Parts: sequence; structure tokens; C-alpha cells
Amino acid sequence: MIACDDEVLPLQERIEQVGDGGDLDEVYQSERQLLYVASTRARDRLLVSAADPASEFLDDLNPHANIGKSG
Repeated sequence: MIACDDEVLPLQERIEQVGDGGDLDEVYQSERQLLYVASTRARDRLLVSAADPASEFLDDLNPHANIGKSG
């Protein structure tokens, strides 16, 4: 199970520790890679959950899905 709530993914603590914009991009890329690795390691099932607001990274999993978005 992967919790994909906003401020959980990417981890808010890591973002708050960033000094400049270049480092922020690195943190986001690293967090995306962690989500990818965790998602691809599932053997039988993968459960992705999110509370509103959901992580922006959910769009990376399925860019055609309208996950957690109203309108």
C-alpha cells in the first residue's frame, strides 16, 4: 500500500530543508523515483490511496486518469 497524500509524497520535510531551486528539483525527482520503485515492486496487487488533497505524483502513475480531481 502506498499513501499518496499531498505533503506525504513528496515528503514535506524534505521540501522544507531545500536551499535553492536546483535542490528542489532533485528532491522532486528523487521522490518520483521512490514512488516508481515502490510501485514496480508490487507482486500481486498494488493499492494506492490518497486523502484530499492527493499528491500531484498520482498523475505520473496514470496521466489519463482523473484521480481525486473535481470539475
